[in-house]
Amino acid sequence: MLGLSRFDPMKRVICFDDFDRGFCGWTQLVGNYEHDLDSMLPGYAQHTQPQLSNLSHWDAGTHGSVDGTYALKIATRARAGAQNTAIKRLTFRKPSPIRLEFYFTFKPEATELALSETDVRSIGFLYDLQQGDQGDRGGLGDRVMPHFRFLNATGGEHLQRWQYKDKTTALKPLGTQGKTLTHYHLAPEGWQDLPGGGQKLCYNEIPTKVNWHYVRFDFDLRTMQSMELQCNDRVYDVRSARPIVMPAMRNLWCMLNVAFFVETDVDKRAMLYIDSACLSGDF
Repeated sequence: MLGLSRFDPMKRVICFDDFDRGFCGWTQLVGNYEHDLDSMLPGYAQHTQPQLSNLSHWDAGTHGSVDGTYALKIATRARAGAQNTAIKRLTFRKPSPIRLEFYFTFKPEATELALSETDVRSIGFLYDLQQGDQGDRGGLGDRVMPHFRFLNATGGEHLQRWQYKDKTTALKPLGTQGKTLTHYHLAPEGWQDLPGGGQKLCYNEIPTKVNWHYVRFDFDLRTMQSMELQCNDRVYDVRSARPIVMPAMRNLWCMLNVAFFVETDVDKRAMLYIDSACLSGDF
């Protein structure tokens, strides 16, 4: 398959998503609720559905994706600090090493004739995982959430560095049935710099030009440990970048969720575009 040739998958391709073929299972990250939609945490309530985009711009028309027309577009609201997320919900059949690869670019909405390279605060990705119910601990395993983001800018300062997160907000029970908990794991607190994680990315000279970047992330489901992160020509050992860990939840066995997110630093929409993504495993 021609599109798959741009990736370096492990032995088994779990999914290959080229958004010229549609949404491929990616959807809005809706927060938990029970009885009342207003019980959803505000962080989740701001999320909207991702879109398919041909990257149209006011000056040059249509940009298109890497080798086709459409990319997955994840766009924030036009409010400083606003976030948005797209998620794909899977389960795994064998604990093994897995690899996520994707091509991405990001831009703020081109509402002024300025480069605006510090208007996007961050872009990132995460797994939401849970061990199987027959593991070493007899179904008393962990829910594990490795988070990584590229912190582009804060308060107009161009920072350009990779970060990880090992803490989430407190778990909050919802409703009256004792079945549902919630927490906002993308809260702004708790991000830590990845050692040696400074990296300058290509950001072209006017507000409507984009260049695509490659990311690879290797993770081991057997040990629930991050292994290696690559962005373009830089490779980072991330074994010391601890994931978020919490007790297993009652209905989430063998969960393998993948998500992308974007955050704006100004009162302007920020967009993360995913051209294509490949998830593979060594089994």
